[in-house]
Parts: sequence; C-alpha cells; structure tokens
Amino acid sequence: MLKCRVIYDAASMNDVSREQIEAALRGWQEPYLGTDLASANAVHGIEVKDGRVFVELELGYPAKGYAQELADTLRALLEALPGMRKAVVQVETRILSHPVQHNLKPLPGVKNIIAVASGKGGVGKSTVAVNLALALSQDGARTGILDADIYGPSQPRMLGLTGRPSTKDGKRIVPMLGHGVQCMSVGFLVDQETPMVWRGPMVTQALMQLIGDTDWDALDYLIVDMPPGTGDIQLTLAQRVPVSGAVIVTTPQEIALLDARKGLKMFQKVEVGILGIVENMSTHVCSKCGHEEHIFGEGGGERLARQYGVRLLGSLPLDGSIREQTDGGNPSVAANPKGAIAQRYRDIARRATAQLALAGKDYVGAFPRIVIEE
Repeated sequence: MLKCRVIYDAASMNDVSREQIEAALRGWQEPYLGTDLASANAVHGIEVKDGRVFVELELGYPAKGYAQELADTLRALLEALPGMRKAVVQVETRILSHPVQHNLKPLPGVKNIIAVASGKGGVGKSTVAVNLALALSQDGARTGILDADIYGPSQPRMLGLTGRPSTKDGKRIVPMLGHGVQCMSVGFLVDQETPMVWRGPMVTQALMQLIGDTDWDALDYLIVDMPPGTGDIQLTLAQRVPVSGAVIVTTPQEIALLDARKGLKMFQKVEVGILGIVENMSTHVCSKCGHEEHIFGEGGGERLARQYGVRLLGSLPLDGSIREQTDGGNPSVAANPKGAIAQRYRDIARRATAQLALAGKDYVGAFPRIVIEE
C-alpha cells in the first residue's frame, strides 16, 4: 500500500452538522476520478471528536504528487462551512487488482495490466506508453513496461537500456530497469539491426514466453506497448493476456481515427474495459513565432470518446522535444518532470488509473458513520 499523509490544522469547530460535511464532500468533483469522492467509495472515515473533524480518504490510483494538493483543497472546502474551524485530512493510496477477461488469471507478480494500443502505426503509441509508465512510477506505483512489438521493439532505446537481461535460476528472466521502471523486450535478446522474419504463430509464442517467463517484481501496473494493428497477433494477445484495461492512442486525423475504432472494438469483443482515449499530436506550436495550428485536424479524439461513451484522457502536442528526449533514452517525464508536457502525461496516467480504480465498484458509496463525542 502506498501512503501519503497530509494533515492540516485550523482552529476549532462549533455546530457543523453531519449533513453539512456530507453535502460539502458530495458537492465537490474529484478531477481525476470524474465524480465525487463519496460516489467513488474513496471516503473511508469521517470523525468529529474533541473539536476536530477528521476525514480519511483512500484513493485507488497512485497520487504521490497530488495528495497534498487534494488535502489542501478539501481543507479549504471544509473550513468554509459555517461553524467549522478545524479540519484534519488524511490521504492514502491503495492499489488493488482489478478484474480481467473471463477465464484468465492475473499474471504472477502483477496487480494490473494496462494495454496501450493504437490500431495503426505512426501515432506515437510507444512514446505515450513509456511516458505513462514513468508518470505512474513518479506518482509512487511500482511499474513495468512490456514491449510487445516483436517486429519493431522500441522500448530499450526509449529507456536508454542496453545489454541483455539476467536470470536467477536459468528459467525466468529478470527485467531490466530504466528510470525506475522494469522493462522487458525482445529487443534485449536480439541484435537491434536483425529483422524478425517470423510468422504470426511464432510471434505469438515468443510474446507469451516473454510475458510468462519474466520475473516481474511486485508490480502495481504493467504497461503493455501493443504492436500496431488489429490482426491475429493483436487479437490473440488481447484474448490470452489478463488485461485490466486498455488505453487507445490516436491522432485527430480521420485515417488514424478509423483504425483507432477498430482497436477499441477489438478490446470490447474480448471484454477488456476501455479506460479512455489519448489524442496525440493534437496541436503544434511554432517554436519561432508561437502560432498554434491543428495540422492533423481538431477534436477527433473527443468525438471518438463521445461516440463510444469513454473518457478522453487527455491531449498531447506535436513537440520536437518529445521526439528528441525519447530518441535519447530520456523520455519527457524523466527528462523534465516539472515541465508542462510531463504534467500532461501525469494527468493522463492518473485519469486512466482512476478509471481502472472505479471499475467493478459499487458507485453508490454510502458515507461512513459520523461519530460525535462531547
């Protein structure tokens, strides 16, 4: 369990009522969950004792870099109530395993697998995948990434990793570590200039071995960078790998959206929940004049999300620094964690894992009993 405790004290409290506390928390929508904290079953305790209001929250997604902001916001919210002069807010994160496809069992050492797919190549899926993995790691989650693209593995280069992985027992492979993220890729096992001239069944078998024979070390999330397309290999992976949820990457261009729809429907057919859409290359800002232009179209990701009733997790710019940093083995979230682009990736990662945290839960969360002692 990840814990981040933030406690704020104001002064004392007079006659604030249960209804006021409840209404205040129900009336505020948490931005990453997209709903109020009570409906998300995130309120785990409210206690009024000795002139102090104590609120205990438990988030189901990693939020190390956000817990203080959340506690600060709720403190201000509660202290604005009539008669309220003291509030204590405790924020914890507890990441659980979530349901996978019917008849599949979770992977040993991995709580949740999130597939990042596109339906076609060239939309920046691998770059999104590696930055999401890094963002989750920075937010306190134990994270890994599996490069499932046998024909064109890119994660070793993106994470700045070279050499071959080791093994402890001659049977299971120890994943390599890049920027704090566990990584496995066929790119570690073959020369990077050697083409993989394999037919579909060989590729599928190799991937299943990579997944099953890797000794993942207590991961909260394993990000799977899916190969582009929706053919036999992708469908087999979606059917045989225990996936908790999928993120679809597209550009605003209509051609990319057509293929993104195919990828989305493929996961729906195998009963994998869609966590949301990421619109990559949504806009370009000229580095010389500052002019902003939607060179691949505008609003495509939002239309796709609305059409299928899923969430638009966020949009990312077409920015030269993203390409340069990733090519150099130092992706944006690692290269400039305080930058605006890194923050976009963190927002997307939090929204995606917040959607996963809501999956399979009873949203009509009853408030815990409020105890008032003299």
